[in-house]
Amino acid sequence: MTAPMFTTLGCRLNAYETEAMKDLAAKAGVENAVVVNTCAVTSEAVRKARQEIRKLRRDNPDAKIIVTGCAAQTEPETFAAMSEVDLVIGNTEKMKPETWANMAPDLIGQTEAVQVDDIMSVTETAGHLIDGFGTRSRAYVQVQNGCDHRCTFCIIPYGRGNSRSVPAGVVVDQIKRLVDKGFNEVVLTGVDLTSWGADLPAAPKLGDLVMRILKLVPDLPRLRISSIDSIEVDENLMQAIATEPRLMPHLHLSLQHGDDMILKRMKRRHLRDDAIRFAEEAKRLRPDMTFGADIIAGFPTETEAMFENSLRLVTECDLTWLHVFPYSPRPGTPAARMPQVNGKAIKDRAARLRDVGEAQVRRHLEAQIGKTHHILMENEHMGRTEQFTEVLFDTPQIESAIVTAKIIGATETQLNASPL
Repeated sequence: MTAPMFTTLGCRLNAYETEAMKDLAAKAGVENAVVVNTCAVTSEAVRKARQEIRKLRRDNPDAKIIVTGCAAQTEPETFAAMSEVDLVIGNTEKMKPETWANMAPDLIGQTEAVQVDDIMSVTETAGHLIDGFGTRSRAYVQVQNGCDHRCTFCIIPYGRGNSRSVPAGVVVDQIKRLVDKGFNEVVLTGVDLTSWGADLPAAPKLGDLVMRILKLVPDLPRLRISSIDSIEVDENLMQAIATEPRLMPHLHLSLQHGDDMILKRMKRRHLRDDAIRFAEEAKRLRPDMTFGADIIAGFPTETEAMFENSLRLVTECDLTWLHVFPYSPRPGTPAARMPQVNGKAIKDRAARLRDVGEAQVRRHLEAQIGKTHHILMENEHMGRTEQFTEVLFDTPQIESAIVTAKIIGATETQLNASPL
C-alpha cells in the first residue's frame, strides 16, 4: 500500500488546504488513494478537473480517486457520474478529521459516494491550521474563508460558503509558531480577505489584525497580505501601509474592470475613480508600493470603449502584475444570462491587456536597476524583493535568508542582483 497522492487545481487557498488534507489523511492512515482538489472559478477550470481525473485514473488504475474542492462542492453530480471517481467530498467535509478516518484502511463500501453538505449553513472556519506551507522561507496562513458578496460572474460563494473569520488570537499563535520554526515571511490569505472580522465579536477589521500581528510577533521579519478588495480597506490597514516597514509594499487588488457600467453589471462595490484614488493614496503613503490586479476581458455587454477604460486603468493605477481573465460564462451565474461578447474579441482584448501588463512589468524592472533591496531567498539562486519581484543571483545564497543586494540588471521578467 502507498501513501495518498494529491493534485491541486486553482488558487493558493486550495494549495493550503491540500497541505492540511495531507496531514489529515496521514493521521487517518488513508492509503492507495488519489485526491483531486478542484477549482470552479470558470467552466474551463471544471473541464480541466475532469480531464485531470481521467489522466490520473489511467496512471493509477488500482487507486481510489477522491474528488473535492470548489467544483466538487458546486456540482457534485458531475463528478459522481464519472466512472473514474470513487468518492466526492465537499469543501467543509475535506477539512474534517472524521471524513478521513472513515476512509481507512479501505474506501470500498465504507462511505457514501457523495459527501457534500450545504456550504451556506457553515458558520465556522476550518480549525485545521498547518505549520508551514510554501517554500521554507515563506508560509501562508488562512485567516478567512467564503464570501458574502454575489458578483454576477462568480460561482465561488457557492463553493466556499459565506464569509467566516479565524479569530485574531488563533492567527497570532499560529504565526508565532511559524516564526519559531524559522519562517521569515508570512502571507495572510483568504477568499475575501478584507471581509475578515465582520463575523467576529466587535467586528474588527483586517487592519486591526495586521497591527495586532506586527505588535505581538515582533520577531516576524516580513508580513504580506494577498488579494484584497480596495473598497473595503480600513483606516488601520492604511496606517499600517504608511508606518509599518515589516508590512510588504505589494498589494494584489481585486479590480475586475475599469468601466463604471460594467462594474455595476458585475455587482462590484467600487467605481473606477475609487480604484484610482486608492492606488494614489497607497502610493503616497508608501512610495515603493506595487500593485497586482485581477482584470476580466470581454465581460458580457463590454463595448470597445468600455474595454479601453480597463486598458487605461492599468496605467492610471500604475498596476504592475496583472492576472488577466478572458471572460467565460459560468452556468448558474447572472452574467451567463447576459448578452455575450464575441469569443474572438474576448481573446483579442485579453491579449491587449496582457501586452500592457508586460510593458508595465518591464518599466518596473528597469526602475529597480541600481537600487538596493532586501531579498528573501526561496532557493540558492532565486529570491523576491519586498514588492514580490523575482531576483536571480549568480552566486549561491542561503535559502530562506534575507539578503541585502544591489540590483545590477533585468531580464523580461526578473531582476539580477549582487549581494552587498
